[in-house]
Amino acid sequence: MKKYLGVLIIILVFSCKDKQVPEKDEVVLWTSYNDSAEVAANADHEIERMRYKLIQSKVLDKNEVFRPLYAEVSKLSEADYQAIAPMILEQDILTIRNHIQEDRLTYENLVLFYLYRIYKYELDNGTTLNTVIALNEDVVAAARKLDELKKIGTVAEMQHPIFGMPILLKDNINTFGMNTTAGSIALMENEVNDSFIVKELKKNGALILGKVNLSEWAYYLCSGCPVGYSAYGGQTLNPYGRRVFETGGSSSGSGTAVAANYAVAAVGTETSGSILSPSSQNSVVGLKPTVGLLSRSGIIPISSTLDTPGPMTKNVSDNAILLSAMLGKDENDSMSVEPISGILEAPLNPKPIAEMRLGAIANLIETDSIYKATVAQLENLGAKIITFTPPEVSMEGFLSILNLDMREDLPKYIKAYSDSSKVKIKSVSDVVDFNSIDSLVRIPYGQALFEGILADSTSADELVQVKSDLEANGRKFFDEAMDINKLDAVLSINNYHAGYAAVAKYPALTVPMGYKSTGEPISLTFIGKQFTEAQLLRLGAAFEKEFQIRIMPKGYEK
Repeated sequence: MKKYLGVLIIILVFSCKDKQVPEKDEVVLWTSYNDSAEVAANADHEIERMRYKLIQSKVLDKNEVFRPLYAEVSKLSEADYQAIAPMILEQDILTIRNHIQEDRLTYENLVLFYLYRIYKYELDNGTTLNTVIALNEDVVAAARKLDELKKIGTVAEMQHPIFGMPILLKDNINTFGMNTTAGSIALMENEVNDSFIVKELKKNGALILGKVNLSEWAYYLCSGCPVGYSAYGGQTLNPYGRRVFETGGSSSGSGTAVAANYAVAAVGTETSGSILSPSSQNSVVGLKPTVGLLSRSGIIPISSTLDTPGPMTKNVSDNAILLSAMLGKDENDSMSVEPISGILEAPLNPKPIAEMRLGAIANLIETDSIYKATVAQLENLGAKIITFTPPEVSMEGFLSILNLDMREDLPKYIKAYSDSSKVKIKSVSDVVDFNSIDSLVRIPYGQALFEGILADSTSADELVQVKSDLEANGRKFFDEAMDINKLDAVLSINNYHAGYAAVAKYPALTVPMGYKSTGEPISLTFIGKQFTEAQLLRLGAAFEKEFQIRIMPKGYEK
């Protein structure tokens, strides 16, 4: 522990009068630094939105995040960490559970292992990903309690596989004991109770480890700004290339945290691409479910039409487990459905590649060599590949769905969940006014999209028509080839066709496909029809098993 936490500077602050021993809150684990050199180094980045204005948050003191559990984390020695690492690092949930059941590992040490990694990398300004922005102060005690219950034999035999597994949550998901900010300074004091999906996770025994950064307001605040940036959390960085590759967004912290092995898994959210993009950019498995499969109650919204939470994991098996642990019909979500069957078992029964019927998009074969080679390899393994060109369909009005939904949905969220004595905003207009008071700190990249929300003049009747037209167009984009050729799924890249899947309300599963010559990750995305998640997981499990692509990011392997 001493070797890797040597960066944690313990400063003894003495009073000029009596030189008393410092209190707990005077222990300094992290010091801010001048990030101007890093900002300058990115000034000419080929991707314009990676020309950062700042890296560090101007409002978040990491000491406040990391102090409360420091004493607990310090109990795990470097030797202890190295001894348990092979049982946890990059391992799937079922493997970790087996180690616990066979008494080779405890729930407490599992939690401490991930906390150790978070402290080791996030408190070092040279390796930080600016990913973890809140920690559950009770998580170690909760893990210790599970060990006690296991010891006396009162832990149920028929546990959900998520039982005792440490999970990180995107910071737009309501969680008791940790403020839910959406990355906005306006919501810094947003103390809330658990969202529906967090209640389901806890009911199934998951341990909520903490909250992770995101693109502010789920990347619906500024136009052309860096993905992974929030005024509250700062600039999230990609472990495969800090300041080199984009993190993807808006579930940037969820993707980077899973990639760096900061938790067993994480939960993200997606309106259009916000799970698929960061999962692909960080070489992890991400599932954007059919809208309605998972509850959205207690999640800061963009669009009640398109929003959904979803699992982000290191492998397909864990993805199914996390998805299953969040299922449940929510009477407070009008789109919520009863849990569908077959999710948990799907990866255990991968579909033979020789029995797959997959649609490959002609333009992607022509323009992307990794996709082309992957499709050819699938075909060589016996898959029936149908190459097709999707029909041209209009996406006109897409932004109006987001604009008018958020204008309506955000006030509903605040009224239902936020404490008006602490959260002073009530609407998008209030947020715009609040941000304008101190634009350098609160909106260094502007708030063009929020201003667009206020300016959108689409009527309610027009919006109904837009939603209907876009859903039909999105389904036409995929269905023509899928229906004629009886396809199991359409193959895409990353979040390239996320917008079409979003308006169609179709699920999509992205699985690591390879790495570009630069080292940047790239993923294969399976898109299917509504409520075909189990089938997508079977396809993804078979692909993952055959190709075995994912590798850990360099510098985060130990």
